[in-house]
Amino acid sequence: MGDLAPVNSGRVAKLALVGVCLVAAVAALPPPRPVSAASTPGLPGWNLVWNDEFNGSANTGLNTADWKYDTGTGWGTGEIENMSASTANVYHDGNGHLAIKPIRDSGGNWTSGRIETQRSDFQPPPGGKLRVEASIQLPNVTGAAAAGYWPAFWMLGAPIRSGQSWPGVGEIDIMENIQGQNTDYGHFHCGVAPGGPCNEFNGIGGATNCTGTTCQAGFHTYWLEWDRSVSPEQLRFYLDGVNFFTMKSNQVDATTWANATNHGMFVIFDLAMGGGFPGAFGGGPYASTRSGVPMLVDYVRVYNSLVSPTPTPSPTPTPTPPGAATGVTSTNSGTGQMAVSWNPPSSDGGAPITYFAIYAYSPTAPAKMFEVAAGTPFTATGLTSGAYYTFTVIPYNIAGWGSWSGWAPWVLST
Repeated sequence: MGDLAPVNSGRVAKLALVGVCLVAAVAALPPPRPVSAASTPGLPGWNLVWNDEFNGSANTGLNTADWKYDTGTGWGTGEIENMSASTANVYHDGNGHLAIKPIRDSGGNWTSGRIETQRSDFQPPPGGKLRVEASIQLPNVTGAAAAGYWPAFWMLGAPIRSGQSWPGVGEIDIMENIQGQNTDYGHFHCGVAPGGPCNEFNGIGGATNCTGTTCQAGFHTYWLEWDRSVSPEQLRFYLDGVNFFTMKSNQVDATTWANATNHGMFVIFDLAMGGGFPGAFGGGPYASTRSGVPMLVDYVRVYNSLVSPTPTPSPTPTPTPPGAATGVTSTNSGTGQMAVSWNPPSSDGGAPITYFAIYAYSPTAPAKMFEVAAGTPFTATGLTSGAYYTFTVIPYNIAGWGSWSGWAPWVLST
């Protein structure tokens, strides 16, 4: 959404970052809330870490534990609507969809909707991948009646919630569409504006057309794969399974890339009216622009996948991944802190264990992942007071990830 003007960094509330789970095998664990795995098809090779299937009753609002409403005007892009939390603009349609509907009143004033995830920790695990996917039918309006329509599905860097500025914090536009065109635009924004390494305010990106049905006439699947398992790192943009654009980290300098991507992000859906991007393609909204045509979202899902580091060639006998740690226990050691201890595996697989990954799971709070060098005492921090936690420990040597330990007894965080 930041294609033609900078984003106002004051438009979102502050929220602390939460660590994202880094182990693909987490699919074998009890799914952390709010993943609704029972109603969500699996995706081979990926672990579902968060989703919303939008199965609420007709004309109800969203779950504010998962979503926050952005309201008001002045988003820095030239759009003219007043973003609203009203169910006239943002609601479940009762058929398993989120609807975001722009409405023009009798005075010619527009209202619409913009929502963002409460979570702002979406990023790939070290050496792994992240996939952010949604099935969307764009507003079914074209031609003069679509003048000024600007629906989008995008991500913004979490540091903007603590006062850092756009575009340095990074923006990934998974899907943008304007003027009812049968075109999906994908962009990456970074650096400084105007100009800079990402050619702001345009960004670096590509575009493609919907096939089968137009983007407006039916649902299409839009997703991003953010891949840290390759060098250079990649952002791959997809429409209905076709990779139509890839952004590589070496297309900008290392500092700019790190500033834009070395942190979590949050997901946004919005439907703007007017602004710089539509303005470059004829403008609007005008008197001919039709009011009340919604963007429909069938689901949004976030997955991750861990790609184990490639083992270094080693002398015969070839090392194997270590066995499982045993005797995992945890005790409170301060507010939001627990000391976690365990016994090393009985077998190191023929190579030294270099570090351990510690996964903290709670049924009522975000999961967290930590790493600690072998032989170093460990304390989990940033836990949610009043939530129960259990822990498992995974050792690592040059041959790869070892076996998961048994789960520690549940302990209530102080």
